[in-house]
Amino acid sequence: MNEVIKVGMADLNVAKSPQKIRTSGLGSCVGVVIYDEVTKICGMAHIMLPASSIGKAVSMNKAKYADTALDVLVEKLVKQGAKPIRFRAKLAGGSQMFKFTTSSEMMRIGPRNVDAVREKLKELRINIIAEDVGGSSGRTIEFDPETSKLSIRTVSQGVSEI
Repeated sequence: MNEVIKVGMADLNVAKSPQKIRTSGLGSCVGVVIYDEVTKICGMAHIMLPASSIGKAVSMNKAKYADTALDVLVEKLVKQGAKPIRFRAKLAGGSQMFKFTTSSEMMRIGPRNVDAVREKLKELRINIIAEDVGGSSGRTIEFDPETSKLSIRTVSQGVSEI
């Protein structure tokens, strides 16, 4: 039985094959996987909010925000021996979980998270290979660094792979 590294909300971690890495409860949150196919090392971040500027806390949880979590994740991957030149990314989540009567930008957390993650990955020069974002259903994702496959279990829609 292979070990599955769990990533909580506003959390991040790394795994190396034969380990797998998983996060659940992705609603408006975005699950981002960055991986190196050669070393079979991967990392996952469960991002809750687009920008750390939203945060008021003195001791900020960097894993919570798109603009800070991915820097931390890349640093951890490099420490494990992964090479940034080979980094690829897959993402899932960013659902619009609730229907609002107003079209307030502040309430569109899911789509804003997705945009913020895309922007940050572009800044880090990491290509997005595949994504399963948007919609209105929650997701659980599990990444296997051995195969580079991201398995996505969507509420009421079964499992898909990207």
